[in-house]
Amino acid sequence: MEKSLNELEGSATGESSLGLIPAEVTSRPTWGSKVQYILAQVGFSVGLGNVWRFPYLCHQNGGGSFLLLYFLLLLIIGIPLFFLELAAGQSIRQGSIGVWKHISPRLAGIGFASCVVCSFVALYYNVIIGWSLFYMFNSFYYPLPWENCPTLPNQTVEVPECAKSSPTTYFWYRSALNITNSIEGSEMNWPMTGFLILAWFLVCGGMIKGIKSSGKVMYFSSLFPYVVLFCFLIRGFLLDGAADGIRIMFTPKLEIWKDVQVWRQAATQVFFALGLGFGSVIAYSSYNDRYNNCHFDAILVSFINFMTSILATLVVFAVLGFRANRIAEICVKENVWKVSNLSLNTSGPGLLFPSENITVADYSKWYEEVNHQFPLENLGISHCRVEDEMKKGVEGTGLAFIVFTEAMTLLPASPFWSVLFFLMLLNLGLSTMFGNMQGIITPLLDNFPKLLKRKTLFTVLCCVCGLLIGLIFVQRSGSYFVSMFDDYSATLPLIIVVIFENIAVAWVYGADRFMEDIQGMLGYRPWILYKYMWKYVSLLAMMGLLLASLIRMCITQPTYQSWNQEKAEEINLQYPKWALGLLISLIVVASLPIPVVFLKETLQSWLKRRRTKMYGQCEYRQGNIVDEITGPVDETIINSGHVGNGYLPVEMEDMAERGQLLNTAEDEAEEDTNNVHG
Repeated sequence: MEKSLNELEGSATGESSLGLIPAEVTSRPTWGSKVQYILAQVGFSVGLGNVWRFPYLCHQNGGGSFLLLYFLLLLIIGIPLFFLELAAGQSIRQGSIGVWKHISPRLAGIGFASCVVCSFVALYYNVIIGWSLFYMFNSFYYPLPWENCPTLPNQTVEVPECAKSSPTTYFWYRSALNITNSIEGSEMNWPMTGFLILAWFLVCGGMIKGIKSSGKVMYFSSLFPYVVLFCFLIRGFLLDGAADGIRIMFTPKLEIWKDVQVWRQAATQVFFALGLGFGSVIAYSSYNDRYNNCHFDAILVSFINFMTSILATLVVFAVLGFRANRIAEICVKENVWKVSNLSLNTSGPGLLFPSENITVADYSKWYEEVNHQFPLENLGISHCRVEDEMKKGVEGTGLAFIVFTEAMTLLPASPFWSVLFFLMLLNLGLSTMFGNMQGIITPLLDNFPKLLKRKTLFTVLCCVCGLLIGLIFVQRSGSYFVSMFDDYSATLPLIIVVIFENIAVAWVYGADRFMEDIQGMLGYRPWILYKYMWKYVSLLAMMGLLLASLIRMCITQPTYQSWNQEKAEEINLQYPKWALGLLISLIVVASLPIPVVFLKETLQSWLKRRRTKMYGQCEYRQGNIVDEITGPVDETIINSGHVGNGYLPVEMEDMAERGQLLNTAEDEAEEDTNNVHG
């Protein structure tokens, strides 16, 4: 890359008369190449959610039916709004604050709200990077430390907490998190604190140095996860039971379309998958050439994101299918042994005892036939279904740090695959973190020019503040705060932000006017369908999503998954009152800049009109001075014989000489005339 992203941040010159947002940028550097820009957008949008959130939603909500629903909402909400942010950033060429201030000063709060949300997300997202670092360093041991249960000191008996759960579950909750039984205050987890410091060091170094090195960091961090996913896909397809996992993934359940919550989850996933509302998309696109084809970029990045989600889901379900089959086979052997020790009166056809070498599928058929007449569950004999095993612990961190790690212990050369997997998570997390940090730093540098002189110091200061505040997430109860921030600090505020973005462009600025701006950039007018999407369809869909989320919050009491050490299992607990207060505060603080800036600008406008009436009848309208429009006058231009307005300076001495000569000529002519008449 010819120009680093940090160099791109400092291009705004001048300050508007309003004091916050820079005036029209006279020159703004562009990306070194189109490929790097696309990789930056893909690296930001493709994150950890594509690897663990999307596969979970796909499995829980009807498999192939959820894929169709997700694709439909991607067309209705995702692509139009993603195109809107790309076009707005490229057209106005400012960060998220400057873009909305350009449309209307009263809407600048949209950009500030995006910065606040980015800050919240960056705080806990870097903790997940720290977790990935912890597991990656522990993956260099053989056997893997989560492969077997530890024993009590000076004994051969396994630790009861591990024996009741599983080695991977015990390692996650006890060795990695050393978690408490509730969200109440606890002491620090010092090993994880060290990994959080390392994570912020990597992010800070990447923001200052890494992106300057000709884009090598961006190329690696964006492309490496795809290499790992394809390696896992090939290896996963060769595993026994992978076909069962893929079959479960694509098995349609059309009845789920009747459930409003499924629509809400699919829309939310579309929303977060593309990174809408964070301001990072706008920040990245603002460094594009003005005539870049942002319409093609919107479709390309959205398609890559969707295909990445499908690729990750194929990998996850192939590996989980293998894991589920291995667990089901062990379950069948244990139950066959139990059945052989029972005296069952099984007379009649089809009620024979299962053989020792029976397959999982045949055992499932036998169980269903016998269970109609004999209460096998009361006898401690379970069904051993592959589908049931795949439903266990496949959401969020449970998928990556419990289920997937357990599956890797069953693979040959398990440390190699474990290092590869967590290195992939590290790269996905860093790519998204770079985008989050740009969503915070770029608008602030654009709109507070004094920070440009201390850009590196300001970046370091942001990272240090993030580290200090992030210490709350590396307490022993820190993972509960991660879940709280993930569920509530971004969801509702981002939906509100995008709704106001849509209103700002489609109704305040004007959809037709915006389409004309895009036509000026692209050379052709985009599909008329976008106009109606922005004005009606996408806007109503986002409002429906906001309403559904609010109703769900009001109906259901906010809860969190707690790990009970005595029972060695997860249980649902309600948030205490102080945690509910913190939860509500996160939503309010993230959304508050929008009404605050609106009221501030409205009040200032009213005071100006009042002063106008007091000091004269002529209406005063605030405008831009010459320096704000053209920039400061260049002294070198004046010295070279030109002034700032482009005209040659008036040569007073020459004019005087010319005037003197003219007067002399006129006098001589008058004397000649008098002589003639005389």
